[in-house]
Amino acid sequence: MARTGTSKRDYYEVLEVSRSASAEEIKRSYRRLARQHHPDISKELGAEERFKEIAEAYEILSDTDKRAAYDRFGHAAFQAGMGGAGYDPFADFGLGDIFESFFGGMSGRTRSRTGPQQGRDLRYVLSLEFEEAIFGCEKEIEVPRLEVCDACRGTGAEPGTQPTRCPTCQGTGEVRQVRQSFFGQFVNVTPCTRCQGRGEIVNTPCRRCNGESRRHVSKTILVTIPAGVEDGMQIRLSGEGEAGLRGGPAGHLYVALQVKAHNYFQRDGQNIVLEWPLNFAQAALGDEIEVPTVDGAFKLVVPAATQTGATFRIKDKGVPRLRGTGRGDQIVITHVLTPTDLTDEQRSLLLQLGETLGQEITPQRARSILDKVKDALGM
Repeated sequence: MARTGTSKRDYYEVLEVSRSASAEEIKRSYRRLARQHHPDISKELGAEERFKEIAEAYEILSDTDKRAAYDRFGHAAFQAGMGGAGYDPFADFGLGDIFESFFGGMSGRTRSRTGPQQGRDLRYVLSLEFEEAIFGCEKEIEVPRLEVCDACRGTGAEPGTQPTRCPTCQGTGEVRQVRQSFFGQFVNVTPCTRCQGRGEIVNTPCRRCNGESRRHVSKTILVTIPAGVEDGMQIRLSGEGEAGLRGGPAGHLYVALQVKAHNYFQRDGQNIVLEWPLNFAQAALGDEIEVPTVDGAFKLVVPAATQTGATFRIKDKGVPRLRGTGRGDQIVITHVLTPTDLTDEQRSLLLQLGETLGQEITPQRARSILDKVKDALGM
């Protein structure tokens, strides 16, 4: 393959396939890499640029003609200024038409008019409570989108009328121009500018959609959220994007999930983490305490001499596995709290405790905010 001096990476290298890879191998590698580097899923820096690079490489290598051009001419076949994507290296010399004439271009065969076009994909950001993400739920969302006009049924013509054949291209959707070159006469085929390649002209536009064949509507859609989803995940609803043109399929709707933070639960993969305070007496003597879980209160036995940072595992009180069975666990991390407002009786008891532990204690007065301000001012 000829090198062009471009800084672009080799498309085969981008998709991590060999130059002899089959179409199925290219598709499989593209799907894997696209899922891995999708900017809504990957948290890595440069994920969006990597995703665009992968999509660009797949667009070329998944198309037989573009792949052949790339294999022969490299990135030069698609550089701006050289004809854009799908560039024919011989177009300026009329040789592109020579190939067409050799393979039937002069035999009266015409290209099909502009065909059906798939509608655009849409993206909707859906906010979920912590518990909704854990256990799953159903949500109704309002999605603004373009739908096929129910009055003209997508023709763009006022009901009771029909589009007429374009007189310029005679319904073919394209205009053929004969041009002279050193090699003789050749035919140049371009989309018809009068009908925009449709082959039809709407003389009486539909009043409801103004001849556009689609209308802006707000659609209520029920979204099923599976148990165990995480912040940043996406759900694809096939065919729930915008309506296609000229009978083309609708696009897809991608629902991006944003999970709100909880007041005291934190998620760690399939586990739920809870930090829980203990007073001196509970930590030293042990206790049976009630801690919250996403399923409700749970009685937890804390052994004597528990220290700050001790962890306790409550089985099967975590997050359901999204692609599997069972659930994670809840991890309880203890923190021993130092009391701040002691009564005289409590201070006396603590002094007695200190003496029994063999440690002479010199009690200190707790510093107030005023004391700290005086220290800062040098008073």
